[in-house]
Amino acid sequence: MNLPIDASLAINQPTYFIADIAANHDGSLNRALHLIKLAADSGANAAKFQNFRAETIVSRRGFNDLGKKLTHQANWEKDVFDVYDAAALPIEWTEKLMAECVKNKIDYFTAPYDLEYVDYFSGKMPFFKIGSGDITWKQSIERMASFGKPILLATGASDLEEVQEAVKVIDSYKVPLILMQCNTNYTGEEDNFDFINLKVLETFKSKFPNAVLGLSDHSQGYVAVLGAVALGARAVEKHFTDDTNRVGPDHGFSLDPKMWREMVDATRILERALGDGVKRIEKNEVEARIVQRRAYRYLRDFEAGHLILESDLIPLRPCPPDGITTFELESIINRTITKSVEHDQLVRVQDFD
Repeated sequence: MNLPIDASLAINQPTYFIADIAANHDGSLNRALHLIKLAADSGANAAKFQNFRAETIVSRRGFNDLGKKLTHQANWEKDVFDVYDAAALPIEWTEKLMAECVKNKIDYFTAPYDLEYVDYFSGKMPFFKIGSGDITWKQSIERMASFGKPILLATGASDLEEVQEAVKVIDSYKVPLILMQCNTNYTGEEDNFDFINLKVLETFKSKFPNAVLGLSDHSQGYVAVLGAVALGARAVEKHFTDDTNRVGPDHGFSLDPKMWREMVDATRILERALGDGVKRIEKNEVEARIVQRRAYRYLRDFEAGHLILESDLIPLRPCPPDGITTFELESIINRTITKSVEHDQLVRVQDFD
């Protein structure tokens, strides 16, 4: 399944699921490879990683000067710099990760948080991902867009003006854009649902009609995912692990294979239920249309020549195809029947002169 990149067609395409393995490899190549297979088996369309070097993404002194760790970092035992350093994905793993994705018939890509990495990965994956934290890093956005590949842009912790600025840069390179609503809070707490704000997708649809809608989600379960798909999102990113109880920065708010499969299956059912938006009499309700609708029937026996009044009729179920509904009353009222009729007999057009 390909990443939907045409906004005019995306709404009718299946949702593209991205398993963000991120730091859940826990420093083990074999574990990373294993997670790729598990993700594929669980219905993911892509396995996504994050490539960064601690020294080019965070400042040790900067975080130390803050005096305390913020949001989800408050639970980290090590310094922020050291956590990033330990979670960094070795660039030497790239070819093996790519091969494993090919083997499992899913896409491989990464979010490169380093300008050198942007260049390095430009020929190794079908599209780029810009994480929410880099939405104001214009040089990185320009570098990615310059390669002409589709871009997934996460918009967590951003206001509309900042999103517009980033989209403006991407649009100037005329590359496809997947614009992802995101709430950048990784605590996994239930009250985060108060801040996901899925209706932003409606704003994005209005403001950026050429962008495909998406969701990068860090909330519990997959309720938000179903809501986003119902609102038009066709690319979904969720963190993936095999055990949410493992120690690490991303495990706690990730989905395990069982939950991931449930999410994908539920979404596929939802997609079937969404339909195409055309209001019609569906094939499975043709009979219901007959048995649940009312058609006029005669209240008494009447002889030919009787002038039919509304008081002579009663609307009752069912309504066969040749029945007359109350919306059609004027077509028969104050007209003379040309044949004798019986009580409870269906009123038909051919009964009249």
